[in-house]
Amino acid sequence: MLSQQSTPVVRATLPAVGAAIGDIAELFYTKLFDAHPELLRDLFNRGNQANGEQKQALAGSIAAFAGMLLEHPDTRPDAMLGRIAHKHASLGITADQYKIVHKHLFAAIVEVLGDAVTPEVAKAWDEVYWLMANALIAIESGLYQQAGTADGEIWQQMTIVERRQETPDIVSLELRRTDGRPCGAFRPGQYVSVQVELPDGAHQIRQYSLSAAPGRPEWRITVKHVREEVRPDGEVSSWLHQNAEAGDVLTVSAPFGDLTLAEDDGPLLLASAGIGSTPMLAMLNHLAATGSTRPVTVLHADRTPADHAHRAELRQLVRELPNAALHLWYEESSDQEPGASAGRADIGAVELPEGVTAYLCGPLPFMRAVRGDLLRRGVPAQDVHYEVFGPDLWLGQQ
Repeated sequence: MLSQQSTPVVRATLPAVGAAIGDIAELFYTKLFDAHPELLRDLFNRGNQANGEQKQALAGSIAAFAGMLLEHPDTRPDAMLGRIAHKHASLGITADQYKIVHKHLFAAIVEVLGDAVTPEVAKAWDEVYWLMANALIAIESGLYQQAGTADGEIWQQMTIVERRQETPDIVSLELRRTDGRPCGAFRPGQYVSVQVELPDGAHQIRQYSLSAAPGRPEWRITVKHVREEVRPDGEVSSWLHQNAEAGDVLTVSAPFGDLTLAEDDGPLLLASAGIGSTPMLAMLNHLAATGSTRPVTVLHADRTPADHAHRAELRQLVRELPNAALHLWYEESSDQEPGASAGRADIGAVELPEGVTAYLCGPLPFMRAVRGDLLRRGVPAQDVHYEVFGPDLWLGQQ
C-alpha cells in the first residue's frame, strides 16, 4: 500500500511521469547498458531492445503499477506482477539486480524531468519502485522455491533426443537431461528459457512453451523461425533452426509461466493463432492423458494448413476428449482441410457454454480481438487468461 504522504504526490505527478515514461525508459536502458554491457549481451533480448518493445513494456508496467496503487490502494495487482515475475524467474533474475535497475532508472527520471523531481517527488516515486520491486522479489523467490532451486539457479543441461521439422518454418525439439535424472514436473501451459551462445560470443535467452504433456520422459519445445521483413531475423530461433540437431546439448531453464489450467471441471476455451498453439497442445495433451470429461472448445487460426504446426496431433487430441469441439480458420487454402473455415477467426460463430474459462495465446491483435468479443458476450474479465511471447505490451491496457 502506498503511504498517505506519497499518495497525493504520486497522484499529482503521474500525468507528467506517464507522459515522459517512454523517454525515461529509453534513457534508463542506455545508462544501464553503458554501465553493464554484459546485461545486454547475456540477459536482455537484443532484438526487443532494438525494436523498442522492451522499453515500451517497462514504461507500461511502471505506469500501470502506479495507477493501480492509486485506484485500488487496498489490493495488490497480483495478475500483472505474477506475469512479470514468471518471466524474470525464467531468466534467473535475482534481488541484487533490482538495486542496479533502481540506480539507473532514477538517474534517468531526474535527467528527463529535471527540476520537477523535488526531494518529495523523488521519495514518493522511490516508494512506488520499491513496492513493485519488493513484491516481485518475493514472488520470484517463491517461484524458485517451487522449482526446487536457489534464487536464480535455474539452468540445466539437456540433450536434444529428436528434432522434427513440423512446417517449413517450425521445428520441434525433444529434450532429456544430460545427467539422466527425470526432466521434472511442470504445469500444462508453462514455458522454459533456452540460452544459446551466438557467433559473437553473446549468450541470448528466449522462452518457448512446453508443447507436450507433463509426465513424459522428455520435454518438447516447438520453435518458429522468426523472420522479419524490416529488421533482423530472430537471433535464437535462427540459431536453433540452423544448428540444433539430435545429440546436441542445450542450456535450458526450469519451467515457469502463469498461463496454466485451473484444476476443476469447468468448461474451457483454448484459443490460439500461429505458434500460440504450443501451450494449448500441452493443456490438451494433459486433459487427454488424465481422461478429462470437461467441455473443451478449441479454436485455432493460421495462415494455411501447411503452416499449422502439430495439426494432426491437435485433431487427434480433440478426438480423444469426449466433450471437445474443434474450430479451425485458415486465411488461405482452407478448402484443403476438412471442416476448416476461410478467413480470420470469428469467436462469434462459436457456441460457448456458461461459465467458460478462456485461455488465449497468439499475436497481440488476435488476442485483443478474441478477448474483446468474449467480454461482449459476458465472459468476466477475470476468466480470460493469456500468454504473450515477448515483452507484454498489453499491461495496463485491459
